[in-house]
Amino acid sequence: MFEKGKSGNPNGRPKGAKNRTPSEIRLAYQQFVEDQIPEFQVWLSQIEDPAKRFDIIVKLSEYFVPKLARTEITGGDGKDLFQNLVVSFNTAHKDDERSKN
Repeated sequence: MFEKGKSGNPNGRPKGAKNRTPSEIRLAYQQFVEDQIPEFQVWLSQIEDPAKRFDIIVKLSEYFVPKLARTEITGGDGKDLFQNLVVSFNTAHKDDERSKN
């Protein structure tokens, strides 16, 4: 039995190191996609429905432009930072402008 948190193979792959096979597959796929870019333009132009064409473009873009992660900002105690925030708008200057015209 191994100790909890201790590897059975201390000389194994370092933590966080990427497996070579997936990186090779990613590189081959990237090359394939890059070679097909002119064809993609032709294929997309053959789709008559603009909404469907846009949907395909968005889905493809996820492979080239990473999605942004959601960031949540909280106070030091984990509570909502803006829970007591009050917003008011002063529109008096707009009324003053109207009365001058």
